[in-house]
Amino acid sequence: MGMIYYGGDADPIPVEDRALAHLKVVIATKLRRNESFTLSWKHPEEDHPGRSTIWLHPSIPLRFVFETPEPPSLSAEWITAMANSANSSGGITLIPEDVQRSVD
Repeated sequence: MGMIYYGGDADPIPVEDRALAHLKVVIATKLRRNESFTLSWKHPEEDHPGRSTIWLHPSIPLRFVFETPEPPSLSAEWITAMANSANSSGGITLIPEDVQRSVD
């Protein structure tokens, strides 16, 4: 399980490594363009029910930590689905890889 550390929050956001690798590409692209946006996700089943959203801004420190040392192969379709959501008013929604195929 990978983690996102954002700003001064000591509690990381857990994200499965493969999903985090794809998310990193989309987030890095948006921040490199100096764009601000939101990121939303559903809480893991073992956590309290619900969902969370954070506001991502280029000036706020961000760190991605991966559990696995080797990067996975990336799915262009999954990246595109997340990038499309990033450009919407709702911001990036972290969706499972198999869900993006039915959304296209």
